[in-house]
Amino acid sequence: MIEISVKQSRPNFTLDVDVKLGHGITALFGASGAGKSSLLNLIAGLEQPDSGRIRIGSESLFDSKAKINLAVHKRRIGYVFQDALLLPHLSVRNNLRYGFRKGGMEFASIVEFLGLSALLERRPSTLSGGERQRVAIGRALLSAPRLVLMDEPLASLDMERKREIFPYIEQLQKKFGIPVIFVSHAIEEVARLAEHVIVLRDGKVVAQGSTQTVMNLSDANASRFEKTSILTGKPLSYDAAYGLTTLSHPAGNISLTGQLGHGKAPVRIVVKATDVTLALNKPKDISARTMLKGIIARCDVENGPTVIIHVKLEGGEELSAALTRKAMDQLGLDAGQAVWCLLKSVSIDERWIASS
Repeated sequence: MIEISVKQSRPNFTLDVDVKLGHGITALFGASGAGKSSLLNLIAGLEQPDSGRIRIGSESLFDSKAKINLAVHKRRIGYVFQDALLLPHLSVRNNLRYGFRKGGMEFASIVEFLGLSALLERRPSTLSGGERQRVAIGRALLSAPRLVLMDEPLASLDMERKREIFPYIEQLQKKFGIPVIFVSHAIEEVARLAEHVIVLRDGKVVAQGSTQTVMNLSDANASRFEKTSILTGKPLSYDAAYGLTTLSHPAGNISLTGQLGHGKAPVRIVVKATDVTLALNKPKDISARTMLKGIIARCDVENGPTVIIHVKLEGGEELSAALTRKAMDQLGLDAGQAVWCLLKSVSIDERWIASS
């Protein structure tokens, strides 16, 4: 159990957080300036809270009342920064050894796990962004951490490099049993990696819980361009002739492009509210391959031209759709009404989905 209850006041900003985390991968989600990186720095000991406590298991890292404030090197926390922060004058091998702590993981096993063998004698300036982040992860692991912090580790990478790094972050907990707290303001990253999410706004926790529950809340990402839903489906079949994968879902099958792999483990997909079309009846002769049945749970209506309709799908998951207010009025949409939610296969980005 990781317990974080801290307060830090700065000119024009106050960070006030009280959360308890279990093992696994936790995302700190929110807009720039919400306090995400500041919270990581307090946990790592790079900054000091004005008051509160930070505990990992039975050990206090910081306790203002007990006057405890462990030094950074005694906290046993690995830190992976957005730009890797490798030492440019050292080889990959020596960058890795820079963080080595006796009694931790074996150098050779970390090099093998991260696929760094061919890079050991190279300098950071010759590495790709993905390679640099793998070295940074290796350096953090060799410090024998009991917790790994990641401050937007994927922000500077293109999609292919992100896909390269995803499995290594996922395996930190699965393979090594090390909990991870990572910062992101990209819902696709959160959906792919996190089991638990804490949403920060203006230094305060406004939501926390399982990834799917939190990210589907109305205020987690309010703009219609940002509003998304996370759905869970189980791979059912792959149509090799057309390159389409079908996921099984209680509300209806979900079709997406590409092949997810041969496993049958459930996967999470991210659906943008602007990509959802609502119909009162199941349409025929339409290009959309996914039609999910549900009941309107509520309608978020303001004075502007757009509305967000929240649909409770069969099976219990919620899907949000962005519509014009005129379309809602002309269709007579209201809470309790049965609707069909239509999705184009090409609107779902399969690159964010984990292959089994």
